[in-house]
Amino acid sequence: MTAAPTSGFSAFALEPFPELQPGDDLAGSITDVLTRTGTDLKDGDVVVVASKVVSIAEKRYVDLAGVSPSPEALELSAQTGKPAAIVQLILDNSTEHFLATERGPIIARHTLGYQLTSAGIDRASSEGAWLLPVDPDASARALRYALTTYTGSDVAVVIADSDGRADRRGATAISIGAAGMPALRVTEHGGKRQEETFTDLIAAAAGIILGQRGRGAPVVVLRGISYEASDEGVAAMLHHRP
Repeated sequence: MTAAPTSGFSAFALEPFPELQPGDDLAGSITDVLTRTGTDLKDGDVVVVASKVVSIAEKRYVDLAGVSPSPEALELSAQTGKPAAIVQLILDNSTEHFLATERGPIIARHTLGYQLTSAGIDRASSEGAWLLPVDPDASARALRYALTTYTGSDVAVVIADSDGRADRRGATAISIGAAGMPALRVTEHGGKRQEETFTDLIAAAAGIILGQRGRGAPVVVLRGISYEASDEGVAAMLHHRP
């Protein structure tokens, strides 16, 4: 899809944001923050949400005491230093994996089709972990519908996950779910055509705010970005769909 040009945009966090509990209404919590802070969503806004709060709302918690590591998980645990139960969850939620270095991190192809560090497993504490949403695109569509219903504004939603790269240190933010905007965009000039992972660019821009540990700002609004409506989702751009 050829993109309309974007010459500038703004970004802001919805904060202070409450600490969610498993099963909480995420859209309702976002709407409460909007009301409490006197903030209005506008047509065309992109609401970027950290995947962890989506997982919390969808009760994707796993108690590590109930995970039995396999011999392969024990071997990988000894090699990487990761807890064996976490390694087993990585294996359970992926179809293949490799180590970025001799001691990790573990880069895995999630069963959803994404290539992610540790298959997107997020440690909750020494006792538990959070898995990714079952269907991040469906989660984005449901959240978009609820926000549009609550606020009356036609917005897009991107679910972002913090992730590393196999070739370098550090983490960035990528999209794992989207609704209301295309995952890919095409820019053309002078006979040259470039296909871009649009929702990853969105996630990375929001990640400048989302990525600040301890800030407690899991929702960011980007305003002023040009896009066409689409509900194809992030799955539309994957080489390996689930």
